[in-house]
Amino acid sequence: MKIQNAALLLLVLMFTVVAHADPEEAALCKEQGYPVGTTRTWFMDRCVRVGSFTHHAEIPWIFGGVANAMQPAAKPLELTKVAQEPAYRWSVDGQNGLTVDDYLKRQPAMALLVIKDGVIQVERYQYGRTAEHRFLSNSMAKTMTAMAVGLAAREGRIKSLDDKAEVYAPTLAGTLYGETTIRNLLRMSSGAKFEEIYDGRDDLARYGVAAQNGGAAAGAKVITTRLHPQGQLFNYASAETDMLALVMRGATGQTLSAYLEPRLWQPLGAQTSGLWRAGADGLERAGGNFNATAQDYARLGMLLANDGIRPDRPDLGEILPKDFVMEATDWRRHPEAFAPYKATPYSGYGYQVWIFPGQKRRFALLGVYGQSIFVDPAQKLVMVHLAANATASAGQTRMGRERDALWRGLVAHYGLW
Repeated sequence: MKIQNAALLLLVLMFTVVAHADPEEAALCKEQGYPVGTTRTWFMDRCVRVGSFTHHAEIPWIFGGVANAMQPAAKPLELTKVAQEPAYRWSVDGQNGLTVDDYLKRQPAMALLVIKDGVIQVERYQYGRTAEHRFLSNSMAKTMTAMAVGLAAREGRIKSLDDKAEVYAPTLAGTLYGETTIRNLLRMSSGAKFEEIYDGRDDLARYGVAAQNGGAAAGAKVITTRLHPQGQLFNYASAETDMLALVMRGATGQTLSAYLEPRLWQPLGAQTSGLWRAGADGLERAGGNFNATAQDYARLGMLLANDGIRPDRPDLGEILPKDFVMEATDWRRHPEAFAPYKATPYSGYGYQVWIFPGQKRRFALLGVYGQSIFVDPAQKLVMVHLAANATASAGQTRMGRERDALWRGLVAHYGLW
């Protein structure tokens, strides 16, 4: 009888381990300790995704350069945490009453944070990741690049967003991107023929090879066909963010990291240094490649939720120019072509930021494989979601739909959508 009971207990324990196993851990190579990839494998190889996305700044020779550092604040913004998570519930695909636990069992999220009124409501990690890990931004970094442009405009270093890029980046003279205005680069509306599908054979890959060898300006020279007049249509093209980095270096004489450290990263109260991978020329690959802790991403989200003012230090004034933040994140301030259901079948697009449909202003910083910061300024609600999705586009798996349902559930917990 004791042997039978012991066997039964073992089966129960085995089932419990399986039932609570992190989703997709076998495909993400848990048995190998979530290995870190190489300069060739870090982005495309699923086996190394967790390791690479949390050690990206350490992988040798990515883009032929190193990581530029933004040092943290002397006195970080203190984050407090509720004693007990709220009873968030939501529905998706006819399944009701889903919880945070349900989401983490279903989706390969490495980190999930929910912040309301500056207080952490949820902080969870999977795959052996912790609050000490730096997580790769992917394209969430684009919004940081846009904010740098807004700061440079406030300081008069950029005279007008309607200036052509080549005014500030002479190495772009004579190229399609050089002839595109800063505003149209911010909206990704250069009109250039540019396909970005992450298959290693698209225009992003072609641009990347040229930029690897000669910097962003060399990459610009391989993008030569303009399908539409600039400013008319949205077309997602990460190369256009790299062009903004060139504009910023010309306008300020500094890299993005050097420029943003005293103007954004330290004033927002970052607790840990942010690391931004650069090419051999020292210029950040601004379309992605930033690395920070989940809590520091939350601090960035809180700053944006408060329209550029640090919630615990209003005496610091507008860390980010409020008018620029509002314009960047409100679809009503852009032509109709950039509105939700127009720019894409769902989201609108502002200045390097995705805008949700609806009358209330809500927006997101999004990166491939599931990286995101969702922001509801009216409710001072922020969700940080850092993941290792199976495909670059979250919409190609259940993650896109379920992440949106989770976000809607959080918003609905505090009010109406």
